[in-house]
Amino acid sequence: MSAQGTYPQGFHKAVLSSHTWRTVENSAAYLVEHLRPGSTVLDVGCGPGTITADLAERVAPGHVTAVDASDEVLEQAAGEAARRGLDTIVFAVEDVHALSFADDTFDIVHAHQVLQHVADPVQALREMRRVCKPGGVVAARDADFGGFLWHPDPPGMDAWMPIYYKTVRDKGGEPDAGRRLMSWAREAGFAEVTASASVWCYATPEEREWWSESWGGRLLNSSLADHAVAGGHATRDELQRVYTGWKAWAAAEDGWFAVPHGEIICRP
Repeated sequence: MSAQGTYPQGFHKAVLSSHTWRTVENSAAYLVEHLRPGSTVLDVGCGPGTITADLAERVAPGHVTAVDASDEVLEQAAGEAARRGLDTIVFAVEDVHALSFADDTFDIVHAHQVLQHVADPVQALREMRRVCKPGGVVAARDADFGGFLWHPDPPGMDAWMPIYYKTVRDKGGEPDAGRRLMSWAREAGFAEVTASASVWCYATPEEREWWSESWGGRLLNSSLADHAVAGGHATRDELQRVYTGWKAWAAAEDGWFAVPHGEIICRP
C-alpha cells in the first residue's frame, strides 16, 4: 500500500448514496460553533461534497479548499458546489499524509470518516495540524464499527461485520477509529483535544430501505466486495447471503440501527 492508502469501498452508487446524505447538521454538528463568516477551511477527504458545500455556506465569504484522493469524486463535489451556486470552493487532489499547503494556512481543518481509511492516521493528523493556523482548530469525526447496534439480526447480518473488519484491515484501515481519535491526536502532538460522541440512527421504513441498500449493496457490488473476495474473506455466495440478510432487516417493522461516532476538536 502507498503512504496515501487505498479506499477499499470505492465509489459505487451504493457507497456514494451514503456519502451524499451527509450534511453539517447530521455529520459535523460538533464543529458548528467554530464556523464563522470569513474563515478559511480545508475539507480533507471531501467525497461528493455535500458537507463541503454546507461548510462553504456557513463560512462565506470565507473560502473552502476541498481535497480528496480521487479525481472522480472531486468532479461530483464540484458539481454539488455548482448546483448550489457556490464559487468560494476550490478542489484539488491531495494525499493527507503529505499535504502540499504551507504551514499555518487554514483557520479550520476538517475530516469526516477519513482517518479510519488512511494508512497512517497519526501522520495525517500531524499534517492537518501543520497547515492549521495558530488559534485555529482541527476537527475529525469517524464511526466506530465495534459499537454498531441493530435489531433484529436475521441470517446473513451476522456475517457482514467480520467480513468488513477483515477486508478493511487487510487494506490498512481501522474500523474502530472513533474510539482512537483522541489517542491519535495526542500522538500527533496536539496539546488541547476535546473529545465527544454522537450517533446516527436509522429506524423508519425509508431509512431502513436506504441504509440496507447502502451497506448491503456495497457488500455485493462495490470495490469493497471485490476486495473481500480477492482477499479470501468471503465468497460471492456469502456476500449474496449478507445482502439478503440486510434486506430482511430492512423489511422488519421493528428494524433499528445505530452508528456511534467519535469526534475531536484539536488546537495546534
